[in-house]
Amino acid sequence: QHPEIVYNIPCQWNVQLSDNTRSELCYLEVMDLKAIHWNSPKKLKVKNKHVEFFRNLHLTFLEYDGNLLRNELFGCNHSRSANAPNALTQLSEEDECYEFRRARHTNYRTHLFFLDYEYDPTSDGYDVTLVATLSMDRLQMVEQLLTHWDGPVSLTLYMSDAEAQQFLSYTQSSEIIASRKNVAYHVVYKEGNFFPVNFLRNVGLQHVNTPYVFLTDIDFLPMFGLYVYLRKTLQNLHPDDTKKAWIVPAFETQRYRLSFPRSKAELLNRLDMGELFTFRYHVWTKGHASTNFAKWRTATTPYKVPWEQDFEPYIVVRKDIPEYDTRFVGFGWNKVSHIMELHVMGFEFIVLPNSFIVHMPHAPSLDIAKFRTSPQYKRCVKILKREFVDDLNLKHNSNISLQ
Repeated sequence: QHPEIVYNIPCQWNVQLSDNTRSELCYLEVMDLKAIHWNSPKKLKVKNKHVEFFRNLHLTFLEYDGNLLRNELFGCNHSRSANAPNALTQLSEEDECYEFRRARHTNYRTHLFFLDYEYDPTSDGYDVTLVATLSMDRLQMVEQLLTHWDGPVSLTLYMSDAEAQQFLSYTQSSEIIASRKNVAYHVVYKEGNFFPVNFLRNVGLQHVNTPYVFLTDIDFLPMFGLYVYLRKTLQNLHPDDTKKAWIVPAFETQRYRLSFPRSKAELLNRLDMGELFTFRYHVWTKGHASTNFAKWRTATTPYKVPWEQDFEPYIVVRKDIPEYDTRFVGFGWNKVSHIMELHVMGFEFIVLPNSFIVHMPHAPSLDIAKFRTSPQYKRCVKILKREFVDDLNLKHNSNISLQ
């Protein structure tokens, strides 16, 4: 009806890249190109005269730092972005912990469900998702984790734009990762000087489909069959009380090559032989002392343990628990604070007698290195601890004091 609004445009506005097209007829030089269309199921693997040039051009754009397209002064007009500048303006750059406080208010670019994800709900209502975070230097743990855990997983990855493309290539070449659709990968893009561990945990926790979550770290491998064991345990115990945290005892090895124990009996034998140890027994005993490993050795039924300050077990809980406190970035008190809030809310901590995870060795992270060498870093963690406890007492009308 309106032919005057229809225009014929030259093919340089839609350069078709596939095995059989003669795309080179559409352009003489780069400046002629307007739009490139990877018109083939093979995508970047098509056979084309100039495919290498187009592929490199495409990847160059993908690997640009997306933060270059952002401007803090002119953020998107929604509640989170609108409030972030106001919170930042209230901070003082003279505060020695300014960078820590600024990190808490950073609005991180986030790509949810970076890869295809599928989940079929179970009918019993006791399914469990494993939740963990990682950066590029821990990517090798993903395949190992998936061989140990059959159930749904929620992983949040902290990466640059270029690293996200490397991760994508890695997943496409991994048969183990490609065969699992019940793993949700969420990418949070790097910004600032700290690893925002609790923000990452919250992203993973917010996008879980199951009623229960297993909150762990990427450096731990679950015992074989832990997913099935947790589901059966929850079914048998019928935990009507939502304020229960089920503890999976944590151990560690200092060997990069480990014949992973297939049972509790085998793990106990490795403990006696000095091949395995209770987690952080030599540097941070308080973190897991309350688990009572001596009792666990002979326990056959779940047992309750008291909360203690600095307790940071790895737990199975309902997914509707409070989120992690994002003031804690990098190293120090990021899990302890979460467990403390659960205690203040009246949660019981119950150790599961036939479950375990094993921490695999790795080089220290940059944030741990900073904590160990920087007096300022340690001072700021202490300051944030005190502020957290004050806020916690006010929020829950409790009376926690730091020892």
